[in-house]
Parts: sequence; C-alpha cells; structure tokens
Amino acid sequence: MPIVVDIDVMLARRKMPVGVLAERVGITPANLAVLKNGRAKAVRFTTLEAICEVLECQPGDLLRWEPEGPAAT
Repeated sequence: MPIVVDIDVMLARRKMPVGVLAERVGITPANLAVLKNGRAKAVRFTTLEAICEVLECQPGDLLRWEPEGPAAT
C-alpha cells in the first residue's frame, strides 16, 4: 500500500507505549494496531486529530505516501 503509517516513529520519539496512546485517544489497542500496521482501510479525522493531539504532531508526521510498483525504483 502506498500510504505508510509512521505511528511507531512518533511513539518512539515520545517514549510512549502503544497502550497509553490507545487509552488517551479512546480507541482499543487492537484498533490502534490495525492502523499502526497499515492494515486499516480508513481512519476517521476525529481519530487522526486525537492521535495528533496526544502525540503533539501533525498528520504528515504520521502518514506519508510512497509510490509502489516498478516505476518506484
């Protein structure tokens, strides 16, 4: 998938466990894991906003686009 989720990077920078982020955002650790591992098909803006607020970052710090396929090399 060309959209890469960098929640792990921000968690490491903030020295925050996944469970703490999930609790502060108000989602289950399982749902956060789905998003964090790039398996989510969608994310609500309210959830993205809450994650950004807790991690004190911008959406672009969490999500990035990478081309895929042969043209990407």
